[in-house]
Amino acid sequence: MLDYKPNIVLATGEYDVVGTRPIRHDGPDKVLGRARYAADIQLTGMLYGKLYRSPHPHARIKNIDATRALALTGVKAVVTAADFPDVSAALADQEEGGTVNYGFYSRNIMAREKALYKGHAVAAIAATSQHIAEQALELLDVEFEVLPPVLTVEDATKEGAALLHERLVTGSSPNARAGGWGTEEETNGSNVANRFEFNAGDLEKGFQEADVIVEREFTTKPVHQGYIEPHSATAQWNTTDDSVTIWCSSQGHFALRDHTSVVLGINVSKVKVIPMEIGGGFGGKGQGGCYLEPVAAALARKAGQAVKLTMTRTEVFEGTGPTSASVIKVKMGATNEGKITAAEAHLTYLAGAFPGSPVPSGCRTMLAPYDIANAYVEGVDVVVNTQKTAAYRAPGSPVAAFAAESVIDEICRKISMDPVEFRMRNAAKEGTRQATGPIFRRIGFEECLQAAQQHPHLATPLEGPNRGRGVAAGAWFNGSGPASAVGSVNPDGTVSLVEGSPDIGGSRAAMAMHLAEVLGIPVEEVKPAVVDTDSIGYSSGAGGSGVTFKMGTACYEAAVDIKRQMIERAASIWGVEPDDVEYDGGVLQHKRDPELRTDFKSLARRLNGTGGPIVGRATANPAGVGNAFALHIVDVEVDPDTGKVDILRYTSIQDAGKAIHPSYVEGQMQGGAVQGIGWALNEEYFFNDQGQMMNSSFLDYRMPTSLDLPMMDTVIVEVPNPGHPFGVRGTGEVPLVPPMAAIANAIDDAIGVRMEKLPMSPGAILETMWEQGK
Repeated sequence: MLDYKPNIVLATGEYDVVGTRPIRHDGPDKVLGRARYAADIQLTGMLYGKLYRSPHPHARIKNIDATRALALTGVKAVVTAADFPDVSAALADQEEGGTVNYGFYSRNIMAREKALYKGHAVAAIAATSQHIAEQALELLDVEFEVLPPVLTVEDATKEGAALLHERLVTGSSPNARAGGWGTEEETNGSNVANRFEFNAGDLEKGFQEADVIVEREFTTKPVHQGYIEPHSATAQWNTTDDSVTIWCSSQGHFALRDHTSVVLGINVSKVKVIPMEIGGGFGGKGQGGCYLEPVAAALARKAGQAVKLTMTRTEVFEGTGPTSASVIKVKMGATNEGKITAAEAHLTYLAGAFPGSPVPSGCRTMLAPYDIANAYVEGVDVVVNTQKTAAYRAPGSPVAAFAAESVIDEICRKISMDPVEFRMRNAAKEGTRQATGPIFRRIGFEECLQAAQQHPHLATPLEGPNRGRGVAAGAWFNGSGPASAVGSVNPDGTVSLVEGSPDIGGSRAAMAMHLAEVLGIPVEEVKPAVVDTDSIGYSSGAGGSGVTFKMGTACYEAAVDIKRQMIERAASIWGVEPDDVEYDGGVLQHKRDPELRTDFKSLARRLNGTGGPIVGRATANPAGVGNAFALHIVDVEVDPDTGKVDILRYTSIQDAGKAIHPSYVEGQMQGGAVQGIGWALNEEYFFNDQGQMMNSSFLDYRMPTSLDLPMMDTVIVEVPNPGHPFGVRGTGEVPLVPPMAAIANAIDDAIGVRMEKLPMSPGAILETMWEQGK
């Protein structure tokens, strides 16, 4: 990181712990190999499971005969959809802000009437070894009626297209994320799962006021989150009370518990989920990432023994959710003075085999950085015979920003205006009404732009041929949800903190820092732990950049509860009123009598003998999440002979509200930018005409390595969010929003070629150059 700090950073206050960079509590275990991940579980008598996956992208399942597989020595159980209840009518509210249609959800876990993509789970086998389970897969006799697949928007929406779901009812609300499961009379015979629109102002009048109008169409491919740890789940069924314990890697083990209970048809209290360490997720192991757990549980129930299911890397690619492919049309008008007068956008996202793409998020954030009086945004969710999509860091927003920010850059070139200055003239601020309706509270987009204007990156001239510089902005709305925390004061003055949101980005340290700041004790004396679903109150998952906000609020309130009780205990010992005791920096003393004084550690030693232990508790479901904004600057060099793009310099600027642990914020910013570089230049699901992914390994699915990257500079802007005690805004999502557009804009600056498709691979760049006569 360059030694640069913008002078416009707004401080949220001076703290003793918040804003420092302590060593993370789980660091030694991970560095020394002591940390346990999902695949590390080994139970006595454990069986090994394997999934039979459809070889066809679209096929009706006529019959499954497991006779030959069950005859193989060592095979203990086979399960199919027949071993699960049909939960088509089940609809349950979830903490992520929507509903789950279990008719679709359960069928993605295990195909029922039809297999809907290549790799769709059709059956599962448990055996005494993994090798025997793999052998048994070849002995399953599955009879398919192969149906024509639909793989593109055009194929799915043309007249007479093959239908994935005969009972699909098109929704018309951004909250109807899972489409509808209707009766035979209700179905509309369509692959369009959802359609909705947003209007603001007078679009026609806005375009009439424009001096320049740019209109383009952009297309993108599915990309995977690329987490290093494959999915793994181990289940042990207790026959005495028909309960099940599951060990797994998940971004939300309470949601996973709820999903598993519905899919299995048992009470939620009968499911205990123990979260293991997470080897990456980026959204792919969140609410939608339930693939193995109910299947492992069903196998364990049937076999009477514990069962472990672990995916191979190919299974991860073919059997879990990438983000959506998309087709996005953007039309935008502006005056010669640099004011956006109108914007029109049509976003069509491919949801994969089941309804529920992140197109609502794309619509919501696409124009969010800007104050646009006249706008129209349409979102369409389409099902096709590919993997059901899953969340990936600011789901839906990166490709929407790719489209919008590319058009904005083209407008800037047409009116000869600096792209940062143009964005400043149109920047959303507190009180701005978004095109999709909500009004912003305090936000820091203008401050991010100011930081960019002052940064030496923009002031450094580019030298040499075929080099270009691009900028792009991005927005994310951030999330919240239920959170529970309990802090127990130990006799040695340490505090044991238990909470229920998984740690996927250093949140153990951040939670401990909340507690330590309030109590005035060193963060090393807080012992944080993420516990199972039976050991803490309901807590929502790590997603939407919400953990530090929501769980941080709960930890803050738990610390306040401890502080209150410590004051009361000191007052009781001294025989004074609690109002006469002040607590500052971990020291308690009488306001008027300096003789009555103690510190946190000394008082902790006396708790059990003066009234009993002190435990601070808090639950929260806080409103007031702070919207996140980022501005990225990138320099590239393009080889006109090969189309290869080299990233020369990269700067990520972002409003974090208040960086609880700046190192982790910087890591989020750098990691998101690196993933965006891969998405921009290399990554894609490459399908053949039969829906088979042809690059389902890390050899062929090319992600960036350190050799592909420069040092990623970061600038943390701090505009406090009034909805959090320390001013926090979530930081994990928005770093992935600007990179693709920033790189596309830099490529255009370097060689004068406007790229409209992702990835912008060497071949794609050469083809575009040839088409444009370059």
